[in-house]
Amino acid sequence: KVAVEVLDHLERLALVDFRDTEGIERLQNAIQFADQLHEVNTDGVEPMDSVLEDRCLYLREDDVTEGNCTKELLQNAREKVEEYFVAPPGNIPLPKLEERDTFLQGS
Repeated sequence: KVAVEVLDHLERLALVDFRDTEGIERLQNAIQFADQLHEVNTDGVEPMDSVLEDRCLYLREDDVTEGNCTKELLQNAREKVEEYFVAPPGNIPLPKLEERDTFLQGS
């Protein structure tokens, strides 16, 4: 079970609404899946900065094949300010924990 306070904190961090059964089940399944990592013995294993840290990584040239398409790209934006996307899209104001009258209180 996920405490209501934890759900509230995650909602505010991720701007995700967990107020329905499917959202809570998905979160609980993700936590259950991630908990399996606690069973892995990592004694003596040095932390890595990257899984590719033993390789030399090269930057490629940035070849621009198209350009000057700002208007077309911004047509895809749900919300924009001047010539910028407003992110994250679908950003919803979440009510304060004490204002909620949902079934989360029982989870």
